[in-house]
Amino acid sequence: MAVVMDESVNVLGEALEPCGNEPLTGYYRDGCCNTGPDDLGQHTVCTVMTDQFLAFSKSRGNDLSTPVPAFGFPGLQAGDSWCLCASRWLEALDADCAPRVRVRSTHLATLDVCNLDDLKRYAIDLN
Repeated sequence: MAVVMDESVNVLGEALEPCGNEPLTGYYRDGCCNTGPDDLGQHTVCTVMTDQFLAFSKSRGNDLSTPVPAFGFPGLQAGDSWCLCASRWLEALDADCAPRVRVRSTHLATLDVCNLDDLKRYAIDLN
């Protein structure tokens, strides 16, 4: 059965740019923050990990820094790009520890959860 993904458009209405390949990110592990009906967590925000965010996420029960070889997950470290759940990014924003965002690599569906102005304030890829 073919995977059905939502159109690959970013929050600026442009073509969605890749987020990261080392480690390979995205719900579909295609390097992009693509989403579709089976992506219940909405892994649509392209972020750059920080030690502060990784500690925050671990404290919320989602340890992203520890490798899980059984699932091919290498564990993340500061500087890694990763497609984060929109609700987790918003939670981190409210806790003042949101990671920076690659806006051009953040899927349009993110705007169902997050405010574009907030994403732009944390952008690392806009002039």
